[in-house]
Amino acid sequence: MPDLGDLCRAAVEAATGDEQVEAFAEERTTTEVDALRGEVEGLTFAESRGVGVRVISGGRLGFAYAADPSLDEARETVARARENAALASEDPFNALPEARPFEHLDGLFSESLAAMSTEDKVPIALGMEQLATSTDPRVTKTEAVQYGDVVGRIAIASTTGVEAEDRGTGCWCVAVTLAEQDDDTQTGFSYKVGHRLEELDPDAVALEAVERAARLLGAAKPETARVPAVLDPVAASAFLGVLSGGLSAEAVQKQRSLFASLVGEQVASDALTLVDDGRLLDGPAAAPVDGEGVPTGRTELISNGVLNGFLHNTYTALRGDASSTGNATRGYRSTPGVGTTNLFVEPGTATFDELLRRAEGGVLIQDVTGVHSGANPISGEFSVGATGLRITDGALGEPVREMTVASTIPEMLRGIQAVGDTIRWFSSVGTPPILLAEVTLGGT
Repeated sequence: MPDLGDLCRAAVEAATGDEQVEAFAEERTTTEVDALRGEVEGLTFAESRGVGVRVISGGRLGFAYAADPSLDEARETVARARENAALASEDPFNALPEARPFEHLDGLFSESLAAMSTEDKVPIALGMEQLATSTDPRVTKTEAVQYGDVVGRIAIASTTGVEAEDRGTGCWCVAVTLAEQDDDTQTGFSYKVGHRLEELDPDAVALEAVERAARLLGAAKPETARVPAVLDPVAASAFLGVLSGGLSAEAVQKQRSLFASLVGEQVASDALTLVDDGRLLDGPAAAPVDGEGVPTGRTELISNGVLNGFLHNTYTALRGDASSTGNATRGYRSTPGVGTTNLFVEPGTATFDELLRRAEGGVLIQDVTGVHSGANPISGEFSVGATGLRITDGALGEPVREMTVASTIPEMLRGIQAVGDTIRWFSSVGTPPILLAEVTLGGT
């Protein structure tokens, strides 16, 4: 089986004339263990390996890929991409990045996780499920319990001198519990992600999911009102995921971003600083280079409420007269798009208890539903369902449910009063709890 780097070099060496050729090779092994009712409900083991090739000639771009190729098949992939380029339209912004020096990141790969047997992974999921259903008599069922991990490598080479290789590991555990009392059923969610097994705490995830479900039992529908609110990190990360789409230069150039004409303007309160950092080791998406071999780095998208700019890959940077921010995302089956790496809200100085005290008479929004379907990425308007707890005397009080939170992304950003001091990662999005001055809760 040829090495990924050799596959890329073989493809690049097949270039002819003045054409630009880039090869991106990738291999991934993913394991997922799902537990339910004390048994393994599902066990998934998937492997993928392949190379994708871009050929650019005269502004025309062609792409082709091959799964698990030999060296000869990698060269043949270049020929197919060349044929596709001949049929494409000219675009002056089709180009490959020039080679730039980058520094490798230590700590992204765990030898022990990569060598871990599937048999050793099963007890993690089963142990979480057992703990989640035996801690509180009101919580005897789970909706989902999963342990998963991924081991991956990439290699990139091009005729412009790019040559990079990287490898990494990632793992996660998730628990969704069901609390029942009388005729009431509530759901609790918890999640943890890391580069190595030692960074997970499966027991803590199971116990948090139990607590978050049980404390919602007996929830009532609140009266419609405008009140201060604290966004739990789970809820805040859902809104941040929607917000991220509007900060891509690709979305801006396709006129799909509400931030398109607002660079340099105050788009949020000065309490908000929003960062994308591909070199942040605490974030699960850390990597030394992006999908084009461009070095990753820290990009402050919003600094103290002011919009600085957008995330770019090479194409959007050329089209927008900017520089790539190292945010090309891809697999070997696709050409590069633009995406976030580790996107996070910079932590503030307020403790969680301080946020609750400042939100007296309001609510903690614990979970939201329908954010991606209920939010308009162009206008920023949203209306989502939510559950949470009232804030009384600076502490969490009675639970509330079946409420609707309706606003716009700009109004929410401007209404941020304070940001918590502890960040929480959900996939590659990280956020502390966030205090909002006022939100409209739709209830009775």
